[in-house]
Amino acid sequence: MTPKNTLCLWFNHDAEEAARFYAATFPDSRVNAVHRAPADYPSGKEGDVLTVEFTVCGIPCIGLNGGDAFTHSEAFSFQIATDDQEETDRLWNAIVGNGGRESACGWCKDKWGLSWQITPRVLTDAMAHPDRSVARRAFEAMMTMGKIDVARIQAAVRG
Repeated sequence: MTPKNTLCLWFNHDAEEAARFYAATFPDSRVNAVHRAPADYPSGKEGDVLTVEFTVCGIPCIGLNGGDAFTHSEAFSFQIATDDQEETDRLWNAIVGNGGRESACGWCKDKWGLSWQITPRVLTDAMAHPDRSVARRAFEAMMTMGKIDVARIQAAVRG
């Protein structure tokens, strides 16, 4: 059954490569279908990959090979909740190590320009803590980080 809502992500020409990377990297992710152009179009030829249906952590997506008219920005990101430092490291390192780049506060960008927030649950739990001083300490610790350090967040929570 086709989902009622699907994220459509614009790629220059490498939607299939991106989708296959996401499927190999993130849990509950897969490439569902690759659709080829039935005729020539402004940024491609008949038979080129036009769209790729894929799932990232259970979220349905379509990658559209639309050419270089548009680029990704931080205005859209995938936020991936991680359970521990090992998972945080694995996902962060996969993105950054595959041509991506680091940013601040748990954000990184993949080689296709999509932004990712690799966010340990301990951080989101601390930020929602009813004791605002706990949230403040966790926030202040996070503000000094690129990749989130779970042990440092836990230490900030403890005070």
